[in-house]
Amino acid sequence: MLKEYDFSKSKKNPYAARLKKQITIRIDEDSINYFKEISEEVGIPYQSVINLYLRDCAKSNRKLKLDWK
Repeated sequence: MLKEYDFSKSKKNPYAARLKKQITIRIDEDSINYFKEISEEVGIPYQSVINLYLRDCAKSNRKLKLDWK
């Protein structure tokens, strides 16, 4: 590896805004198991299934109906 690299002609990554961001979120076990079952059916990781579901909700501007009693 070179001791010094020249990045003066480098370009910013055009896909950087589309990269995923790691977060910590608390999800109940029943919900996790639900998405794990779906992930086994479709053959993709459950985290990806959750991401696809949330992306679909955001894209369709779906709102959660809450009824606090």
